[in-house]
Amino acid sequence: MTNPTPPVAPTQHHTLNVQGDTIVDEYAWLEDKTNPAVIAHLEAENAYTQAVLTPVRPLIDQLYREMRARIKEDDVSAPVQHGPYLYYTRTETGREHPIYCRRHAPDGPEELLLDVNVIAEDQPFCDVRLFLPNPDHSKIAYGVDTTGSWVYTLCVIDAATGEHLPDRIPEVGYSADWANDNQTLLYTVFDHAHRPYKLFRHTLGANPADAALIYHETDERFDLNLYKSRSEAFFFLIGTSWHGTTVRYLPADDPTTELCTLAAHRPKIDVFADHQGERFLIRSNDGAENFRLLTTPVAHPEPEHWTELIPHRPEIYLGDVEPFADHLVLYERRAGLERIRITDLNGANDREITFPEPVYSFVLGPNHEYATSTLRFTYNSPVTPPTVVDYAVASGAWQERKQDVVVGYTPADYICERLHATAPDGAQVPISLVRRRDRAPASGGPALLIGYGAYGSSFDPEFDARWISLLDRGFVVAIGHIRGGKELGRAWYEQGRLLNKKNTFTDFIACAEHLTAQGYTSPAQLAITGTSAGGLLVSAVTNMRPELFRAVLARVPWTNVIAALIKPDLPLTVPEWDQWGNPADPEQYRYMRSYDPYEHLATGPYPHIMATAGLTDLQVPYWDPAKWVARLRARKTDPNLLILRTNMAAGHGGASGRFKPLEERAEEYAFLIHALQSDSLTV
Repeated sequence: MTNPTPPVAPTQHHTLNVQGDTIVDEYAWLEDKTNPAVIAHLEAENAYTQAVLTPVRPLIDQLYREMRARIKEDDVSAPVQHGPYLYYTRTETGREHPIYCRRHAPDGPEELLLDVNVIAEDQPFCDVRLFLPNPDHSKIAYGVDTTGSWVYTLCVIDAATGEHLPDRIPEVGYSADWANDNQTLLYTVFDHAHRPYKLFRHTLGANPADAALIYHETDERFDLNLYKSRSEAFFFLIGTSWHGTTVRYLPADDPTTELCTLAAHRPKIDVFADHQGERFLIRSNDGAENFRLLTTPVAHPEPEHWTELIPHRPEIYLGDVEPFADHLVLYERRAGLERIRITDLNGANDREITFPEPVYSFVLGPNHEYATSTLRFTYNSPVTPPTVVDYAVASGAWQERKQDVVVGYTPADYICERLHATAPDGAQVPISLVRRRDRAPASGGPALLIGYGAYGSSFDPEFDARWISLLDRGFVVAIGHIRGGKELGRAWYEQGRLLNKKNTFTDFIACAEHLTAQGYTSPAQLAITGTSAGGLLVSAVTNMRPELFRAVLARVPWTNVIAALIKPDLPLTVPEWDQWGNPADPEQYRYMRSYDPYEHLATGPYPHIMATAGLTDLQVPYWDPAKWVARLRARKTDPNLLILRTNMAAGHGGASGRFKPLEERAEEYAFLIHALQSDSLTV
């Protein structure tokens, strides 16, 4: 049988002039998707990917069947109290999307509010976000994206009839909510660079084109995020950037009043706020690297009236605060793990919730009720499926409301562990690892190491039912909690960005070396994967240490660092300068260019590599992985597989629904399994 021939992208002379350097980019022509030749090339790459995966098609099909079989297709979520109703979603056998429902009481009749399967009919992609009942629960607002670009159209339905109102608001950002009059919606919209930059007010029945502009953020470094206080008394508008925030507010009872400023921008100072009784709660890193909690009277919110409630603790990162009518819930991190601490209104008489495993994660909420003695969170670990818990604040009783059913799965067959790798500078990098209990730690075998390490986003050890297909084939799956995230606090983040970015890469390499030194795996059986900025991670470390890895799965990888950051009109670029660096700054440019994965592709051998992309992706444009693969194919000297799969109907998150994403993950896992266990997967 003749091996498929990989597509070869033509080269065209194109240069970039940056800081006196002339950078040649022979594949820049791929950035124009209006060019039919670009679409033809992506389709050729897709055809090649399918052709070379033909020998493992039975494995792909088997993996898909396994993953789908673990899903309880007809299921109901744990109901959530919200006002007079219990809200929940349910799913039906064979249907991709959830159905939103509610009841007045646990045994009351069901009210079907929104069937996403109906919305998704004839749509190649469908994602619903921002499901928002208004205060009297007579209307529901929701956002729908049918392109995969994470741009939403805000729609409104009558909760009693299910009929859509004529109000349809396009280009909505990630945040929206109702004013307390039940008729007014506040929402953010995107600019051309996919930045939430304006806050509008719309009254039901009016023309959305006539919505009132409340605030326009003209500084391109800032994104706007709107949220309602837990007390539902105020709206807060946070302007976020990578070097400080702004906080504004207005009463939810009268959203026509002018925004008031609670915290003006100060360089490198982050402030976040909520409301409780007669005071605002303020979480700030001013003089407190890992944040502290302050309060100020609503009647006198000026900084001179701010007083400290919970001081800075160097060993604990204060990640969030949820105020309730009679207590505070603190979301913290210590020693790389999430914690929940509950205090009284004075920040005293605290109790920390104890979790049963050494490696775990949780998600707070939803907690819609302000006056309640119960805290809801969802607990999970790499071994324990998501478990909805109602925690009694007064007694500490832990009541499980629902655990996700994973068909055929026995948690006792698996074990999770906490390891630490030593980075070149001596930093101790946590590793969360899961394996089958009968897979001895030092027995060698295949392993998948996962990382992210950017934006201060912690990669917490969560349950992923798809991993079972790897674990049952002898894999260990490990997460490297590398610098760039906030697992170990704000300093852990600062040590992995801007001129410290390379720590992220060397931390990840240290994790890989530790796994091999401890006998969990070997370079011949080690695969790595990362998504988006995690794709930058795995592409960079592959350039640095190609011999250390057998296979690389780069999902929507950001690899063209300089080529992206010199384009201020590209979505997200300007805010990213404070995260990665600005090419206009000579020192930052030199540092970024010293690790830019696309610029550092050398002639030589590379591991097996699979890259993915989304045609409508506004976070990492499709052309980034396409250019990276094209240049890599021209420079690699080995027979190892190099494939690119572009979803032509989706964006950054890939396919939508419950089952379609499993098709993509089955291909990816088949690639990894075969690459680590066979020598036949070559071009």
